[in-house]
Amino acid sequence: MSATTTHDTPPASTKLSRRAKLRSIRQRLTWRQAFNYLMLLACSAIFIYPFIWLVSASFKPRGQVFDNRLIPDTFQPENYLTVWQAAPIGRWLFNSILITALAAISVTISSGLVAWGFTYFQFKWRDRIFGIVLATMMLPGVVTMIPQFLIWSGIGMVGHRAPMSGMMPMWAGNLFGSAFYIFMLRQFFRRLPRDTFEAARIDGAGNWRIFWKIAFPLARPAFIVTLLFEANAAWNELQRALIYLQDSSTWTVPRGLASIVARFGAGGGGEANWELVVTAAVITTLPLIILFFIGQKQFVDGIATTGAKG
Repeated sequence: MSATTTHDTPPASTKLSRRAKLRSIRQRLTWRQAFNYLMLLACSAIFIYPFIWLVSASFKPRGQVFDNRLIPDTFQPENYLTVWQAAPIGRWLFNSILITALAAISVTISSGLVAWGFTYFQFKWRDRIFGIVLATMMLPGVVTMIPQFLIWSGIGMVGHRAPMSGMMPMWAGNLFGSAFYIFMLRQFFRRLPRDTFEAARIDGAGNWRIFWKIAFPLARPAFIVTLLFEANAAWNELQRALIYLQDSSTWTVPRGLASIVARFGAGGGGEANWELVVTAAVITTLPLIILFFIGQKQFVDGIATTGAKG
């Protein structure tokens, strides 16, 4: 008597139904991905259109600046030469690059040191002091504007005879850190494993060495985000430039653009040469775009990881 074994095989209808379900899931995912891509493209177009329009308008003659055509009918590249000769844009760019570099580097290092102290060290009232630091973000800038001016003026940092011709107040305040950057960097430091730093301390490393050799490299994406954020803020700072930069040779890009608008714009009594105004705006915007593309990868990594506690 021979023994026979039978295997339970699902009917053909069951296999077809499973295939149909898998096919429908794949279709849903495909349509969902297509919808997401379309939404991203639409949002990207909304955000990038103003800059494309600005570049297009910079190559147009005066009468065609506001015709909303992205491809100029009359191509006029000499606008760039005209505005470069009409205003010391090169000097403004140099001043802005200098102030932006000093402001971004100083606030990144100082805020990183303070954030590291709030994260790594245990001391009395640490959380309360950190709460007070965060509370300073609630103060509007106009509240501290006059006291800051009086302080800088009292120590001789305002005026033509001041060091750097009054440019110090544009960046030196960042040596004391920023509450927002301290909070952001602290959130990133909290993700780092404390055992790594304790092991380095056992090996004889001091606090400075632990910060510069271990914490700083591990938190590099967050530091680059801080650097780019502050570079953008310092580059576009107009209010302090109007207050402290009294000598035209120390003007930065925003202060210079304000003078160009007053000189060539109709609202400031000019001749409504808006093609020169938008051309100057394009020239002064390019450095920030180049800076962002240089640090784009680290910027995205830092934004994706900062604030998520491990």
